[in-house]
This record gives sequence, C-alpha cells and structure tokens, in this order.
Amino acid sequence: MYQLVNHSPGGESMKSQDIAILLVLGLVIWVVGTIYYADRGPAIFETTSGRFWLAFALSPILSAILCVAVLRWRHIAPEHWSSAMLLLALPGMIGEAVVLSNLSIFMPKLHPASGGRYGAFLFITYALVLGVALVVTLRATAIAQDAIHANGAR
Repeated sequence: MYQLVNHSPGGESMKSQDIAILLVLGLVIWVVGTIYYADRGPAIFETTSGRFWLAFALSPILSAILCVAVLRWRHIAPEHWSSAMLLLALPGMIGEAVVLSNLSIFMPKLHPASGGRYGAFLFITYALVLGVALVVTLRATAIAQDAIHANGAR
C-alpha cells in the first residue's frame, strides 16, 4: 500500500497562507544570505583553513535553527515539516543555481575558484536543513500511525 509521507492522520494540511509565507520567507532569507556572502565571502572562503571549517560547521547549524524557528512560529505540524522546509528552501535553491552559474556577476568580490567552496557550503546547509525536517516528519508520521493502529486494535 502506498502512503504519502506528509499525510497528516488528522486530515489537517498546511494553510495556503502558510505556503505563501514560507515561500516569501525563503526568498527573503536567500536574498539576505546571498548579499551577506557576496560582501563577506572572501573573509570566509578565501581565508585560513580553520576559519573556513568553523564557518562550514556553524552556518548550516545556524540556518537549521532559523528554519526550525520559522516552522515553530508558523505552528506547522511536524507531519508537514518536510513540505514546509522544502517551501523555505526552494527559492534559495533556484536562486543559487543562477548565482553559481554567474558567480562573477553576483559575487564580484569572490574569486571564481572559491565558487566550489561556496557551493559546498550551500549543499551542506540545504542537506542539513532538509534532513532535520525529514527526520521530524518521519518520526511524527510513525508516531501518528502507531496511535492509529493502537486505537484500531481496541
């Protein structure tokens, strides 16, 4: 039997307003982040190895904390975190494809050879953020399914 991963056993779904807000916030977060890295990129990507790896570790964690805070602020049910986080991430993922393919235009301070480091930064950040949401969604869905089966066995 096929089941939707993001199906909420209560039948509740994300509101259209939440979908729009998450997309807009995702765009805003991406724009702010891109402006920051366009300005500060050389100090992060073209510096000492220690500074780069520290930023490489902290940036995804801080991004995940920010995104989780947004989902909690919007009271998104855990069963919908995967979908909601994808809505937050999509504007940035699409925008970064444009930025990375035109790095010298959008990030003129950054040496072209640093594009790979910037891309790696993006991959690990999106992977962590989406991975956290997936774990929360799968866990919430499993708990809800267990509750349904337990109630059905009575």
